[in-house]
Amino acid sequence: MQERVAPAEIITFTNLLVIVGGGTVDIELLRELYLAGANLVGADGGADVIADAGLKPDAIIGDLDSLKNPMGWLGRTKMVTIAEQDTTDFEKSLYSTRAPVTVALGMTGKRFDHTLAAIDAVARQAVNRPIILVDDYDIAIALSGRFDYEVEPKERVSVHPLVPIRFRASSGLRYPLDNLKLAPGERTGTSNEATTGPFWMEPDPRGYPPTYLVVLDRRHLFGVIAALMERDAAKA
Repeated sequence: MQERVAPAEIITFTNLLVIVGGGTVDIELLRELYLAGANLVGADGGADVIADAGLKPDAIIGDLDSLKNPMGWLGRTKMVTIAEQDTTDFEKSLYSTRAPVTVALGMTGKRFDHTLAAIDAVARQAVNRPIILVDDYDIAIALSGRFDYEVEPKERVSVHPLVPIRFRASSGLRYPLDNLKLAPGERTGTSNEATTGPFWMEPDPRGYPPTYLVVLDRRHLFGVIAALMERDAAKA
């Protein structure tokens, strides 16, 4: 998959990046992520959500049509104005940044069309980076490549393809993915589960870039972040 536009500027973060939108945001979770060392980016009006939490974004990215007082932010933080209307402010924030792991808050809830647009954005952008969508109950980890993690035995591990994808192998799942093709509108891996706890899955890298979602209970957010950051450090 290719980015829809060529970004004029890319902001690189070496720590966890949290992109905040205008959907449902758990303010206490946002503060907890910030205290854990995350950088914050407001996707347009998401900057107002960050400010309401008593925090300041490291950057504000978007067409800035939802920001309450754009002029009030001048000189206070980095502002990247992108006028194109082919992508959402969330995707503008994704293609304008680089980070080892990205968490997205406020991209789901309130409006269902915004949730669908967020999933569409991660389908394109997760080719190059892991992105974690967070809602009230679950996390949806957008990935391209192998994923290893550990949950409780018999705990839910749902797998949803973002594109047609064939898995090379898997381990620790009640319903193995070995040589299994999943595709939107054809077959998904909803309500799979871990057998003993540890599990892994690896897509076949040949052909179309294999992006997919792994959906887990939200209590695994910080554990998944740690695992993905460790994976990124091991590649360096």
